[in-house]
Amino acid sequence: MAGRSALRRGMMRRSSALVTSSRLWKSRLVFWAGALATGVISAGFAVMADKAQGLFFAVTGGQGWNMWLPLVITPVGMMICALTADRYFPGSQGSGIPQAIAARHLRDDHERSFLLSIRLVLGKIALTVVGLASGASIGREGPTVQVGASLMLLSARLGGMAHAKGLILAGSAAGIAAAFNTPLAGIVFAIEEMGRSYNARTNGVVLSAVIIAGVASLGLTGSYTYFGFTREVAHFPSDWLLVIACGVAGGAFGAAFSRLTLLLMRWVRRLKLAKTRKLVAIAGLAGLLVAVVGIATGGMTFGTSYVEARDAVEGHNLPWFFFLGKFVVTLASTVSGIPGGLFAPSLAVGAGLGSVIGAFLGSSAGLSAVLGMSGYFAGVVQAPMTAFVIIVEMTGNHDNVVPVMAAAMIGYGTSRLIAPEPLYHALSRIWAADIIRKIRAATAEPVVVETDVPEPAAGEPKQPPVQS
Repeated sequence: MAGRSALRRGMMRRSSALVTSSRLWKSRLVFWAGALATGVISAGFAVMADKAQGLFFAVTGGQGWNMWLPLVITPVGMMICALTADRYFPGSQGSGIPQAIAARHLRDDHERSFLLSIRLVLGKIALTVVGLASGASIGREGPTVQVGASLMLLSARLGGMAHAKGLILAGSAAGIAAAFNTPLAGIVFAIEEMGRSYNARTNGVVLSAVIIAGVASLGLTGSYTYFGFTREVAHFPSDWLLVIACGVAGGAFGAAFSRLTLLLMRWVRRLKLAKTRKLVAIAGLAGLLVAVVGIATGGMTFGTSYVEARDAVEGHNLPWFFFLGKFVVTLASTVSGIPGGLFAPSLAVGAGLGSVIGAFLGSSAGLSAVLGMSGYFAGVVQAPMTAFVIIVEMTGNHDNVVPVMAAAMIGYGTSRLIAPEPLYHALSRIWAADIIRKIRAATAEPVVVETDVPEPAAGEPKQPPVQS
């Protein structure tokens, strides 16, 4: 009895310390402030991104001479974004998800600061908005992950909190939850794509960050389904040929996108290591391709193509060329070196692919679009749980959980056969290697190299060896 009493008194003292400790309350408050900032900034980022796209279409819309303006606006805008990112905001290029993954595997805060910082938050948001205003096929969701991870890492420093890896994970999940208004998808994304593991120490941090960021975003933007709402339901066995076709085709095309992206990104990286100025030229050529395809498709492939994907989900068939055009311009935008994400453009590609398959099989347009999104997105990112959860939450139809899950798993399996290396994790290794190489180059001692120095004449001092 005495032992139990002592144990209870010890537990009460520890509980009292947790409640009354000023240090712990400081850490909590700073952490909550970081999660709240993630939600608020994500909501503001969404508004700016929508305004930027609206400005592009307002300037280039119509049937007159202004329909040709993308031939100038898009290449120039993407070149400016690529040059600015490379010179002033290195680490902001691309999606932002690979940077957050890489930061979790780096050793200390100094190394992580090359990929996650307030400076990169500002650059990431500004340049993604400029890219969307130029018509690039990018999204804001991946960048929001890097923004959330940066804010939570800053919170860790200000609050004196340890476990930076868990806080990066929490910030990434909060970013996805706030960007898509899908809290469950944020949690699943943290488990599957960012962490590849989950433990008791991290789960409370992730959950609280997602809740706080989600509530902040919800309060500012209201409750909505990202891609509208569909009532279409897959029936067994009549619609399961469509499920299988969308999974196989989506996984194959998603794997093709992943492999082409890695191939081209490694080629671009070699150019960067050679310190050439071809990066700006690549961005310009990519922008010109985006502009030409966009004009040829009547403007459907510019930006996120959110309107086209939403129309498909709500039951409108998309033309067959939309899928191919969106695939090409998203690939071009991804390898151009500008900041911008893959989530929304990839979902639009999947909606277009599903629409083509559904029209061929005579199936429902809305159901085909949803299944195509699931198969293709799972094929690109090779994260099937995230794919089906995010799509079910975004379309508001929970009756399709099983067929959407099946399409995602088939897409994932097909993609793994073609592209064994997951896209985001392969890119994260490239980012981590670049940071380690940069740090080693900065801290390396100068090497003394003996050169062929002529022997001095009699009475003259001997020349020292040359340092290089």
